[in-house]
Amino acid sequence: MFVILRGTLDRNVDSAKARSHCHLDIARARHDFARPLFCAIVFLSLSLSVGFAQQCAKSPPEGQNSSTASSASSTATPQEGEFGIQDNSFLVEEAYNQEFGVVQHIQSFQRLWNRGDWAYTFTQEWPVDPSPRNQLSYTLTAFHSGDQPGTGGGFGDVIMNYRYQALGSGESTLAFSPRLSVLFPTGDASLGRGQGGAGLQTMLPMSLVLTKSLATHWNAGATFIPHARNSAGDRATTFGYNFGQSFAWLVRPRLNVLLETVFYRNQRVTANHRTVWSSDLFLNPGIRWAYNFHNGLQIVPGIAIPIGVGSSSGTKGVFLYLSFEHPYRKLPKRSSP
Repeated sequence: MFVILRGTLDRNVDSAKARSHCHLDIARARHDFARPLFCAIVFLSLSLSVGFAQQCAKSPPEGQNSSTASSASSTATPQEGEFGIQDNSFLVEEAYNQEFGVVQHIQSFQRLWNRGDWAYTFTQEWPVDPSPRNQLSYTLTAFHSGDQPGTGGGFGDVIMNYRYQALGSGESTLAFSPRLSVLFPTGDASLGRGQGGAGLQTMLPMSLVLTKSLATHWNAGATFIPHARNSAGDRATTFGYNFGQSFAWLVRPRLNVLLETVFYRNQRVTANHRTVWSSDLFLNPGIRWAYNFHNGLQIVPGIAIPIGVGSSSGTKGVFLYLSFEHPYRKLPKRSSP
């Protein structure tokens, strides 16, 4: 689950300023490109290394024949099975709360090449009751605004989230889990790293399983900040709303192809008590895959390519995702798909 602050940097730079970033000198463009590309290579290398190590651990010991290995496989515990991927979307929120006794740690990194913006988030999700109807989570953020290239990156706002599983679950055809979030202005708005004021955010995620290999997710949300502040120190009340839709194709239980569409419409502060509206529309095709471990740990890396369309045409970037999900208490056995 991700909050809409991943679109904050997009909203802080209007289209004219975004176009101006395309005229950076070649040396700086190479420098801006190298660091995120290096991070992407390291990210994928680590993910593949973990997968290779897991597969080696599952290989039969030397001298063990294939029939023995097959027998061992057939008696594997549920944690060793090929459990699928769920609640690991990128820019669109899925409507599934965490299973009771399981905690999820989610990291994401988004870089928009021609704007110079990047954003990092870390979210931790905890179920509150065995139902599990209630879920609490928090999100830590870090940003760099391409509109202020000399400032570097730094910590952004902190978000506390509550989500209620109003309908269904991860085992249902239809699920619905509204979320309410409180935004705390811990980021420095003068450096483009925060909203400059406390706020509220709502999200209405719905998930629908269409077939055994295809699911779709739908989002509608809003953000309200009574005393937002821009980098010049001007304050005003801002509103915003967003929509999202995605398809998740289960090529295999542990390999999914995603196609997400997200739309953001938000106000930004231009002077005291004055705001202007701006919009962003992105397609976000990507893939995610999973490594399941004997102790119940599931690691899900993913990568996507955000592509701006409409008012965001010409904007391209990269989105990296990494999730660790594991039990913190003994769980009842469940069967593999």
